[in-house]
Parts: sequence; structure tokens; C-alpha cells
Amino acid sequence: MKFSGRTWKYGDNVNTDVIFPGKYTYTVTDKREMAKHALEDLDAGFAKAVQPGDIIVAGTNWGNGSSREQAVTCLRQAGVTAIVAKSIGRIYFRNAVNDALLPIVCPAAVDAIEHGEVISIDLAEHTVTCAAGTFSFPPLSPSVMAIIDAGGLLEMLRKRLAAEAQG
Repeated sequence: MKFSGRTWKYGDNVNTDVIFPGKYTYTVTDKREMAKHALEDLDAGFAKAVQPGDIIVAGTNWGNGSSREQAVTCLRQAGVTAIVAKSIGRIYFRNAVNDALLPIVCPAAVDAIEHGEVISIDLAEHTVTCAAGTFSFPPLSPSVMAIIDAGGLLEMLRKRLAAEAQG
């Protein structure tokens, strides 16, 4: 699978409270509404300008902090397809996989990518290509890729249960 997208580049230690402000955690439950608040305290124009297929590029420790799933949901609902980061918080990584938001750790690419440029990600070759070159990243495990390919953990489970019911 290969795809391209426009990048939004952010720095280190962007936590879940910055990705989806905590003040909305218990009041905003509609996923489309969550997208309207994505990154509003970091980049006020993001939610209105993000387009389907866009990619977040981030420094170290992206998504650290609380285990709030809304920090993934808001980006996914806004149309973001992948996060390319120097490192990703452990719980955020798992939540991203569960919601089919592709988490890629590729520090060299992050250093080379410019905000707003279009990059390509090739999952079969495990590469990120930008204007400065092509960079390799460790392949995601087959189980992670199965969840991503299914559209998320819930979708994968729904499909399996439906197949078993017909089987």
C-alpha cells in the first residue's frame, strides 16, 4: 500500500491534552464535533484547513499523557491518515492502531520533512519519501497491519464475528 498526503509538522512532547483539549473530554461525544477541536490550542487553523489524506509529522513523544482516545479520534475524523514521528507515546500508538490511524516512527524523515510538503508512504517498502529523500522505518507487525487494513480493531472484530455467524 502506497499513499501520499500533505504534512502538518509539529514539535516534541505534543500531549493528548494538546491534541484534543481536556475541557471537551466529557462534553463532546460526537466524532465529527471532536474533529472541530483537533489541535486547537496548538494550531488554531488546523481543524478548518486539514483535508482528508493529510499526515501529521511530529517530534519526540507525540501523544504522551492521558490515555484519552479522543486524541486519536479527532485526528482520524478530521481526515488525517498517518502520524510520522520521532517517537510516539505507547498508549497513543495503541489507540492509533485501534482506530486505523497509521503510526510510523521514522526520526530521519521527520528531520527532513518541511511543513506543508506532500510526502509518500510506502508500507510494502517501509519508506517515507519527501523532497529531501527516502527514509526507511521499521515494518509494523502483521497483527498491527491486520487491524489497520480492517479499518480499526472494532471493524476487524465485527468482520470476524460476521464471518463466524455465517460460517
